[in-house]
Amino acid sequence: MLDTKLSQISLNPDHTGATTNPIYLATAYEHEGVGKSTGFDYTRTKNPSRSFFEEAFADLEGGYQSFATASGMAAVQLCCNLFNSGDEILVSFDLYGGTFRIFDFYESKYNVKFHYVDFNDEAALKNHINNNTRAFFIEPITNPSMEKTDLKPLYKLAEQHEILTIIDNTFLTPYLSQPLTEGADIVLHSATKYIGGHNDVLAGVVTVKDSELAEQLFLYHNMVGATLSPIDSFLLLRGLKTLHIRMDRSIENAKKVAAYFNGHKSIKDVLYAGTTGMLSLRFNDNYSVNKFLENIEVCTFAESLGGTETFITFPFTQTHAEMPDEERLKRGIDDTLIRLSIGIENADDIINDIEQALEKSIK
Repeated sequence: MLDTKLSQISLNPDHTGATTNPIYLATAYEHEGVGKSTGFDYTRTKNPSRSFFEEAFADLEGGYQSFATASGMAAVQLCCNLFNSGDEILVSFDLYGGTFRIFDFYESKYNVKFHYVDFNDEAALKNHINNNTRAFFIEPITNPSMEKTDLKPLYKLAEQHEILTIIDNTFLTPYLSQPLTEGADIVLHSATKYIGGHNDVLAGVVTVKDSELAEQLFLYHNMVGATLSPIDSFLLLRGLKTLHIRMDRSIENAKKVAAYFNGHKSIKDVLYAGTTGMLSLRFNDNYSVNKFLENIEVCTFAESLGGTETFITFPFTQTHAEMPDEERLKRGIDDTLIRLSIGIENADDIINDIEQALEKSIK
C-alpha cells in the first residue's frame, strides 16, 4: 500500500544498520582506475543522497526516472530545455505566476510560443493545435483559481497528435494522483511544497515515463547544474515519510473551511476543487484584504504552500505580482482574492482566526 511505502521510505539499512539513508556531502568520488567507477564521479552529475530520493520518488510516481532540482522553477526550466525556437506549447490559462514569468522569458528570448487555453474546452483546444504544437503544460488544479481539469481526454488527444503532456502536480502530489500511470509523459512538482512539507527546503522534481525522455533530461540536468543538494535531498525523503498523514489532515481541514465560508456574508466566492488542501477566497467589496492580513493570528501571511502551518497568500502582490495587470485581471486575480494553504492545525482554530480577522477588515 502507498501509505506503507511512504512511511518506510529511506529504510534501506547499510552495513551499519542505520535505518535512515546517510547524507553524502562528498563532491568527488575515487576511481580505482581508468574507466572504472562506483557509479558516482562528481556530485553535480550524481550524488548518493540525491539518488536515494530520485529513485524513491520515481517509484512513487510509477515513472522511469526522476530528476531532483534546486527549486520548483528549476524543474519547470528543465522541461523548457526540451523545446526549440518555433515550437508551440499549450498551457493552462490560470497558473502559477512564476511559471508564466519563465514562459514569457522563453518566448521573448528563444521564440518558443506559449498559448494559454482552457483545457476543459475541447473544441477551442483543438483549434489551437497545429504542426508546431509540441506539448500541453497542465495544472490539473489551477493556481490560484482552483479550476479542475479532466486529464484523460487530454492524454488521448495528445497521443493522437504526438504531443507531450507535462503535468504540474504540485497541489496533488503522488499520494493523490499519479499522472504517469494514466498517460502523462512528464510530471513535475515544486517539492518545496507538500513533498518537503515543513517549509524548510527549496526543491523541485521532474519525473519521466520512459528512457528516451530520461536521456534528454539527464543531459540538461547535468549540464545546467541546478541539481539538488545532499542535505535537501535528505529533507525531501524525510518529508515523504509523513506525506499521506499531512495530506489527509490538510484536506479534511480544507473541506471544513470551504464549507464554513461558503455563503458567508463577507465572502463572495469560495474556490475549492474538493481534493486538496488548497483553496481561495474572494472577499466582498466592503472588506479589505489588507486589514484582514494585518489581523490574522493563527494563520500566517506568507508566500508558499504545502507546509504544516496554514499559509495565506495574496496573489495580487505576491505569487502573480510580475504578471502584467491585464493578464492578472483576465484570470480574476485582483485585490479581493486570497489563496489559502490549509495546514494540519485544529480546523476550528483556523476558521475562528479567519472569522475574527474578517470582523476587523470591514472598510
